[in-house]
Amino acid sequence: MKSFEYGDSEIGFVDIVITISSMIIGVGILFLPRELAKTVQSSDGWVSMLLAGLLTIVSAWMLAKIATHFSKQGYFAYASAAVTKPIALIAVLSLIGYFILYSAYEVRAIANISKQYLFERTPVEAISLTFLLVVVYAVSGSRVGIIRLNILFLPIVIVISLVVLTFSMNIFHLDDLKPFLISDWKGLAKGVQTSAFSLFGFEVILIYITLMNHPEKAPKAVMIGVAIPIVLYTAIYITCVGVFSHFALQQITYPAIELAKEMQIPGAFFERFESIFFTIWIMAVFTTTIMAYDCSIYLLMSVFPKTKKKTWVFLLSPFIYILCMFPRNLADFDEISGIISYIGLIVAILFPILIHVGAKLRGVNSDAS
Repeated sequence: MKSFEYGDSEIGFVDIVITISSMIIGVGILFLPRELAKTVQSSDGWVSMLLAGLLTIVSAWMLAKIATHFSKQGYFAYASAAVTKPIALIAVLSLIGYFILYSAYEVRAIANISKQYLFERTPVEAISLTFLLVVVYAVSGSRVGIIRLNILFLPIVIVISLVVLTFSMNIFHLDDLKPFLISDWKGLAKGVQTSAFSLFGFEVILIYITLMNHPEKAPKAVMIGVAIPIVLYTAIYITCVGVFSHFALQQITYPAIELAKEMQIPGAFFERFESIFFTIWIMAVFTTTIMAYDCSIYLLMSVFPKTKKKTWVFLLSPFIYILCMFPRNLADFDEISGIISYIGLIVAILFPILIHVGAKLRGVNSDAS
């Protein structure tokens, strides 16, 4: 049985916007309000969120601008010409490791939250394995098909988020947002770091730039793609503070899901809306996971072109499953989240910038020229 082939093997401006937003919107927002409440006073987390958003948009623009220089030849080929093949190999393998860790983190996150809210008696190991098998099936298909899946799922995720925000206004207390702007600069800076890490994901432009029919539009598309989660995350954070209060928010593990539980829909049409909200949010985590998985496979195929895609899909899956089982509790899981974010900062943002500087110094020809 032959796999379905898409007639259009290229993606456009809107596709990249949705892809970047889909990659960023994942498990981070489910606990970000709690982390911000721990670092800032009152409702000042919105300041950290917007500052982090500004830094992220600038970083995303820079990365997309760099990516336009290798939109046809690919990241590994460009890096090899810029900083020699051995150094490029280290950079690319590091990026592969980052995307594998990213995938494992998302798998374990969805297993932890599913166990708490949906499958209380099901072992985390079984939930992780089931989710990973579905991810493997999706990644085995077309890369363009993954982009089309984002286009299908993201509007649903945004609509359900807007529903939660809208009906939460009935229990929103404006006084819980006061007093304003009382946090010191250290707290705000810590909040910026926390918020910026939750906005990681735009680095997939390094890989998906090769599918664009107009790669010169990538920087603008990436900026818009990052802006959408910034607005959504800020709105959810402010709503969580207004509903739960700053002090209570620090004690809630997954505030966004609890927000869906507390919201009131007139007529009592839904009794457990948080289950619907989380089920829909699984779509967002699913697309994030398959893109991280797909990016690692694409980079492996650029380094080892003779190995088939499905071979890498099945070889990586056991490693991802083993990695996602390492955290023993929520504290370990949160610690690993920070480690992955720092790794991403180095290998997915700093390395490409240094490689581009090397290309400029050596006069390497790029696709843009």
